[in-house]
Amino acid sequence: MIKLVLTGIWVCAITLASVYFSVHMATAPAATPETSKQAQLELVKGESITVPIVKDGVVAGYFLGKVSFMMNKEMVKGASLPLTEMTTDELFTLLVGNKMVDVGNMKSFDPQAFREMIKKDMNEHLGGEYIAQVMLEQLDYLSKADVAANASGQQKKTVKPVNVVPPEPVKDPATE
Repeated sequence: MIKLVLTGIWVCAITLASVYFSVHMATAPAATPETSKQAQLELVKGESITVPIVKDGVVAGYFLGKVSFMMNKEMVKGASLPLTEMTTDELFTLLVGNKMVDVGNMKSFDPQAFREMIKKDMNEHLGGEYIAQVMLEQLDYLSKADVAANASGQQKKTVKPVNVVPPEPVKDPATE
């Protein structure tokens, strides 16, 4: 009789454990490929840089920029990369050398093409797929006259910098 009661308790315990395990596994969120990809990336913050724009042999204005990167953790681990210097060099090349931004016509600027060009060139310089994503935190233009007026302390209307990359509109989750 005791054997029968102990066998019943054992069967109940195994049944409860298997049901609990089944329910727990069924309700666990599945790891999406995007989540696992993001886990392999590390944010590398960029520094603010200033790139002078030269027209007809004189400085016409300045681009103020800050670019950060999402980089592959495994490739960055143990590597000492001069990212600040490489970013500065790349931005000088694209903004001054290739003239990707026409100051007279800011609407023609394509931020996605700009990001892709930075990513492609930086990965070529680094010799591998180090950079997964480029994030433009700031890219503004100030004319030389605005900078000179501000430096001299003249009381002039405050001029907002021209946003080369306009901020993305905030999406309201309630309307989606």
